[in-house]
Amino acid sequence: MVRQSATDAPTAEPLAAARPSKSQRKREMSALQDLGESLLRLSAAELARIDLPEALREALADAAQLGSHEARRRQLQYIGRLMRQVDPAPLRAAIDDATGESKQAVALMHRCERLRDALLADDAALDGVLAELPGADVQQLRATIRAARREQRDGRPPRHARQLYRWLHEQFTQRVDAT
Repeated sequence: MVRQSATDAPTAEPLAAARPSKSQRKREMSALQDLGESLLRLSAAELARIDLPEALREALADAAQLGSHEARRRQLQYIGRLMRQVDPAPLRAAIDDATGESKQAVALMHRCERLRDALLADDAALDGVLAELPGADVQQLRATIRAARREQRDGRPPRHARQLYRWLHEQFTQRVDAT
């Protein structure tokens, strides 16, 4: 009988190095499931802007309607399973943009806030905004600015100032999406 020495025995190391451990695979699946849950927190309009496979889009719509904790948990597992076929990097970037966590989204938010404050402080700022946004409804914009200034003067809640900010944000977002 011939005995093999320990050095002659085939090792399992090359196989182990080739594939991730079970714990690593579980962490990856959990991360995909968490990403699916982040997608659920987005509004329908934000989800519509993200390029998703139709099956994943339907699973997200189904999960949004579920009320039972257990049913929602199972649906999230299914969403995590569907996410395995999708590249998560563009989805994370789209979620960051939609939630305002990306540097570009934060920069856009600050720009719109500065423009709103400039519009409320001085009429000359309107010419700069109109130069950047040709085709804007000037009459509606001036009416909103006047109403926001009245709110500031009277010490009322800034409803029209928020409306002005939303309009600026919408205009610049559409402009970025068009390019």
